[in-house]
Amino acid sequence: MSLIRWGIIGCGDVTEVKSGPALQKARGSALINVMRRNGDLAADYARRHGVPRWTDDAQTLIDDPEVDAVYVATPPSTHKQYTLMAAAAGKPVYVEKPMAMNYGECLAMVDACRAADVPLFVAYYRRSL
Repeated sequence: MSLIRWGIIGCGDVTEVKSGPALQKARGSALINVMRRNGDLAADYARRHGVPRWTDDAQTLIDDPEVDAVYVATPPSTHKQYTLMAAAAGKPVYVEKPMAMNYGECLAMVDACRAADVPLFVAYYRRSL
C-alpha cells in the first residue's frame, strides 16, 4: 500500500480529536501539513500533533508537492472555495460536512473535481440519525 500524505485546511476542533489523529494513525496515511489562517495557532497545532509543516495560507498547502490529498475542515461557507483550489491543483479532496452552503455550490464542487479527474469525498460518517 502506498502512503497518502495529507494536508488539512482548517485545523480546528473537529481535527483535534477526530480527523487529525485518524489521518496520522491510519495505515498508509500521514498528516504532513496543516493550514490555519492564524499562523500562531497553525504552528501550535503542528507542534502538539507532530505535524512537520504548517502554513497560514491555503494555496501554499495545496501547492506543497509533498501533499497528495487535501482535507477541508473549515466552516461550510469556505468549502467550495478550497475544494475548487485543490481540484485545480489536481489534488483529491475530503471535505467536512455539510458539503457546501447550497445545491449549486455542491454541483460546482462535483463538476470541478470531475473536470480535474480527482475524487471528492464528503465526511458523512453517520449511517442514520
